[in-house]
Amino acid sequence: MTRTISDLRREYSRESLDESDVAHDPIEQFARWFDEALKSELPEPTAMTLATASAVTHGFARPSARMVLLKGFDARGFVFFTNYESRKGRELAANPFASLVFFWAELERQVRVEGRVEKVGASESDDYYRTRPLGARIGAWASPQSEVIGGKAGLLARAAEMGLRHGLSPARPPNWGGYRLVPSELEFWQGRPSRLHDRIRFFRTGDAWRIERLAP
Repeated sequence: MTRTISDLRREYSRESLDESDVAHDPIEQFARWFDEALKSELPEPTAMTLATASAVTHGFARPSARMVLLKGFDARGFVFFTNYESRKGRELAANPFASLVFFWAELERQVRVEGRVEKVGASESDDYYRTRPLGARIGAWASPQSEVIGGKAGLLARAAEMGLRHGLSPARPPNWGGYRLVPSELEFWQGRPSRLHDRIRFFRTGDAWRIERLAP
């Protein structure tokens, strides 16, 4: 029998999540889940969807989303790096609010994060840039990210040119660096049977966090 997309489904029953189980601080709760994702050796535990939106034009803001990699988190927020002149960079300059989604399918979990985005300091961007493989550092110079290009050959030629120009110790490009999403809201989602999923949301009120349960 031929299966259709509507026939594809999976029952979630691995674990549950209760208000009494979560940490009082959402970053601590995220650290618990992130550590479990690492120990489970998931293919890309740091992968996250980053959703941004353009400035409002004609009464609407146009959203866009893509996968990026988490490069650090602490009480201040969640850090990722990119080209400041890319589409996401331009949208964040016009509308400095964004959301993140982590989806760890094997653990039947997702985490949603919303908040304001700010650039990290230049020294923090420099420190991370120096840890990247040489090819990735040269690539940051070579790629006019999100711009239309004539073809792959031209991009590879530019990468070769940048490699010759900058050598083995390239400085960080001025249009490349980090952002930090400062969370105002985090939601922890644990899959449950019959689509009665557990959803626990942390919402910032002043300097404190309020914990509440959402209907699935």
